[in-house]
Amino acid sequence: MALQIREDEGRFSTTVDGHEAHVDFERTDGTMVVTHTWVPGEIGGRGVAAELIKAAFDAARRDGVKVSPVCSYAAVWLQKHPDYADLLR
Repeated sequence: MALQIREDEGRFSTTVDGHEAHVDFERTDGTMVVTHTWVPGEIGGRGVAAELIKAAFDAARRDGVKVSPVCSYAAVWLQKHPDYADLLR
């Protein structure tokens, strides 16, 4: 699924079928702390959360910062994508 993901202050978000999904994060001392992932049930099961988390990790790599996946979904996603393990704080 090709999503248009927006990066705003502290959030990656996208809209699918009129429903917004997002990943919230904070930047602290060279670390992106991923705090929350939200996908409404109406668009669940389509890989939206995975695409948003990937966008967050890609942005961290681009910006040269580490990631602390406080959000449980982000932590599980990271376990399934060991090619991003170098970003783990």
